[in-house]
Amino acid sequence: MMPQEQRNVWLATAIILLMFIAWQFFYELPRIQREQETLARQQELAATEDDSTLPQVSTSTIGGEEPVVREFTRAEALAESPRIAIRTPSLSGSIALVGGRIDDLTLLHYRTAVEPDSPDVILLSPVGGPSSYFTEFGWLDGGSGATLPDSTTRWQAGDVTLTPETPVTLYWDNGEGLVFERTFAIDEQSMFTVTQSVTNQGTNTVSLLPYGRIKRYGTPPTLGFYILHEGLIGVLNETLEEVDYDDLSDPDDPPEITYDSPNGWIGITDKYWLVALIPDQSDPFRGRFLHHLQGGTTDTYQADFYRSALSVAPGTTVTAEDRLFAGAKVVTELDDYAEAFNIPLFDRAVDFGWFYFLTKPIFFVLLWLKDTIGNFGLAILALTVIIKIIFFPLANKSYRSMSKMRKLAPKMKELRERFGDDKQKMQQELMALYRQEKVNPASGCLPILVQIPVFFALYKVLFVTIEMRHAPFYGWIEDLSEPDPVVIWNIFGLLPFDPAVLMPPFLMIGAWPLLMSSTMWLQQRISPQPPDPTQARIFMFLPLIFLFIFATFPAGLVIYWTWNNLLSIAQQWFIMKREGVD
Repeated sequence: MMPQEQRNVWLATAIILLMFIAWQFFYELPRIQREQETLARQQELAATEDDSTLPQVSTSTIGGEEPVVREFTRAEALAESPRIAIRTPSLSGSIALVGGRIDDLTLLHYRTAVEPDSPDVILLSPVGGPSSYFTEFGWLDGGSGATLPDSTTRWQAGDVTLTPETPVTLYWDNGEGLVFERTFAIDEQSMFTVTQSVTNQGTNTVSLLPYGRIKRYGTPPTLGFYILHEGLIGVLNETLEEVDYDDLSDPDDPPEITYDSPNGWIGITDKYWLVALIPDQSDPFRGRFLHHLQGGTTDTYQADFYRSALSVAPGTTVTAEDRLFAGAKVVTELDDYAEAFNIPLFDRAVDFGWFYFLTKPIFFVLLWLKDTIGNFGLAILALTVIIKIIFFPLANKSYRSMSKMRKLAPKMKELRERFGDDKQKMQQELMALYRQEKVNPASGCLPILVQIPVFFALYKVLFVTIEMRHAPFYGWIEDLSEPDPVVIWNIFGLLPFDPAVLMPPFLMIGAWPLLMSSTMWLQQRISPQPPDPTQARIFMFLPLIFLFIFATFPAGLVIYWTWNNLLSIAQQWFIMKREGVD
């Protein structure tokens, strides 16, 4: 019968292989396809739906069925309305005077690809063109029957540009005694302040409710990976709520999810970008995620809110102030906004995951090291040294035990020769030898085990934070968040063809994965070998297995693991010499 230890090794190896195969077919291949779709979409927007009147709404409804028109390029859709330009150090775009909505926004500090001549990332686009995505603020009727501005309203404004120094105010008179103003202000990053006011010049009191909505036409390409949320998001009742696109569009699930919350925020998130509505935090609101088929064919998604009713008596003015975030999910900026405007859990827009308590501190250590050293790749190397120092006592104890195990190799070989046909007796004698020499054969696993949480936290940081996107190292590594771009099949770029068109991602073996696998093999060679020859042969293949697995990982993670192996080899070699082990 196969010994228990041997069965465990075979089982562990089988699980690793199954996980690897599942990773490739259910994540890596779809991820590459979706990233290509995203890039194509952004380039289409850079090179380049009609929205009808917002229907009369009650306090339980915002927006509604609208016809979809896909006849225009983005430039043609922008030309359908007079516009007020937006110019800041971080953003450019415009506000449509028809509807008074923000439906044109480009992020000036971010490009669709690592190449410096690639197009800027387009975040918001007008209806009528491709990938419509817009934000809108307004008023709901509280039962007064007043005529309110809608998506066809032509607002008036002066010849101005919205900048951090110059707010913009839009005006509209409904001809029935109500005068509406909508003032947009913006800071130098990504936060809009939208102040709406209504002046009642009539003779009757009216009741109005301020609202805001974000609407997106079409289901955008997503990575579809479990460690990253892309879709509708918000913090309501102090709880992070994440709703995937398919959760709303599934015909078996409710197309609408509603929350009543005393404060918080609500919006739509991509991997790196966020559009979020932030109602007045002193006024309770009702938030909602909604899906419907526009024109019966196009999936549309909406995040919206409305706040408490305001009574506008004759001769008075009421005002409502809310905010809109539209930009990149820069962690420090989100933290600053959370503190400045008392926005609960605003940093959770970055999907740090369940290990938030570990992932975010590691991110900040990396960010500090990068600001100090000047390069995220060097920051990863420095972080590795810090981690090794923290776990130095534990690793030393483990490596001393491993050195003793290596010393015992001749005696273990002798036991195998004496009891090779009696596996149970051999195991008993091995355990007795371990007790006699005060050696723990499992202690050699400790250096790996203690680093697993750090490994996953660093992987999360590399995967979800905008700061790591397009962050270069040295040489051919221009983006630490993507796999090593040079591979062995074209001699690391020397031959003029792209192997990616011929083979799956796990065969795209780069230079850094080769270095990682080599250091793993070297560390294995100086470590004590498993007493069972079958186990030893299995472990010989692990560096090769991890070579293919790490070929698909972000380069920054492979650099971390390679450097960690080298430091471990040096530490282990030093202890072995001190213990007199050859």
